[in-house]
Amino acid sequence: MSATPDRRVNPILELAYEPNIADLGDEYYDPVPAADFPKHLLRFRNDEVLAKLGLDPTKVSDEQFVDAFGRFAGFGHPFLAMRYHGYQFGSYNNMLGDGRGFLAGQVRGTDGELYDFGTKGSGKTPHSRGGDGRLTLKGGVREILASETLHRMGVRTSRTLSIIETGEELWRGDEPSPTRSSVMVRFSRSHVRFGTFERLHYLKMTGRDTTPLVARLLDRVISTYYPEIELSPDPQANADTAYVEFYTDLVKRTAALAAQWMAAGFCHAVLNTDNMSITGESFDYGPFAFIETYDRQFTAAYFDYSGRYSYGNQPGICKLNLEMLQTPLGMVVDREAMKSAMESYDEAFFAAYEFEMARKLGFTDLDAETRRNLVKTTVSLFETYELRYPDFFAQLRREFSSAWRDDAARIFPDAEPPEVLNEWREVYHHLLQTRSDEELGAIAETLNINPLVVPIRPEIEAIWEPITERDDWEPFYELLDRIRA
Repeated sequence: MSATPDRRVNPILELAYEPNIADLGDEYYDPVPAADFPKHLLRFRNDEVLAKLGLDPTKVSDEQFVDAFGRFAGFGHPFLAMRYHGYQFGSYNNMLGDGRGFLAGQVRGTDGELYDFGTKGSGKTPHSRGGDGRLTLKGGVREILASETLHRMGVRTSRTLSIIETGEELWRGDEPSPTRSSVMVRFSRSHVRFGTFERLHYLKMTGRDTTPLVARLLDRVISTYYPEIELSPDPQANADTAYVEFYTDLVKRTAALAAQWMAAGFCHAVLNTDNMSITGESFDYGPFAFIETYDRQFTAAYFDYSGRYSYGNQPGICKLNLEMLQTPLGMVVDREAMKSAMESYDEAFFAAYEFEMARKLGFTDLDAETRRNLVKTTVSLFETYELRYPDFFAQLRREFSSAWRDDAARIFPDAEPPEVLNEWREVYHHLLQTRSDEELGAIAETLNINPLVVPIRPEIEAIWEPITERDDWEPFYELLDRIRA
């Protein structure tokens, strides 16, 4: 944590905020105030994100973080609670929207991309539906661990910018209550969801002509997040070309994201359409879990009784959500062209999954057939034996040696029973035999994509216990350091 005392000029508030969403008009959002909290304790700040915004973390004090993202003081623009609907566990819900958060601002990163500051737990909005608009502290801690671990694994994900404990007692059915409260700020590529478009289609079904609103939103999405696609002043030309290119690209991005989750051993748990980003980015981590052993039926959410959003169902659910998105987009995009674009989803997913898995095994340069054989053998290993999924890759990173090229027996020599790894060891050794010392060094470097620690549920509970019992945050910070190592 920083201790710089000067609060006169807050670098966070001095950023060049852009009214990208605000300029669309109030058909898409509701201006809302932030809640007034009784206490502000900064528990986490993400200095890596500050650097991505071109800020020197040593010049941003903890109190300036609190002013900006706890008190929400000094912003020169309104906060916007976004309107959206969505399919939740297969049923349409027209009572959604930002019920405990808002878009606090949009800024450019040093990479030129536009990013959003989105809050969670910042108070009631017109979409709260009787809720208190708050976030539990444990929920905030869990989101930090999810987003930072996925980022460490190279997954296209939102990140947590800050968590501030706010001093209120909350009552929840899924946590021992009363429980502590917090407000979180999420750093993501967009606040626009599949459900943002679905709401506009619903309004059309009730008698409003919302077609211009769909086109306006889609134009903004393309110009902001898909700048390589050229928009035309002719709406028909866009319907025939640019909009189809956008949907085709979104299909590929979403397939790639599903592949990244599967390779990471990550179960999102709540893949409703309101939790799907129009930029193909992963976000909103509630009852998520990382798998301990390879189990396609593993379900992270206790309320997912049918296993709809199980680990193994994720690629298919993402595909289904893309197909359902064709309904609102069909107001301005050629439906047959979108159906044709969807035909590439399966191939895009498997290609991305095989690449991601091969990379976790150290290889980025294999031909398609060799890569497929390696991944098939590896997945078969996990399916046949109850190996701990994250530990396997962490051990591979720690123990990989150039000596493996010369003697297959040196590859995981302590495996019990020894025959567990026989087939996999043979395939892996074969790939190493033709590699030079320099290439073996590159494999060792590539293996660093695997974190040495992945926060499975017992580890999350282990760091939460000292927080709730003694307000001891050191185990949490230590776990984050180990994840990032």
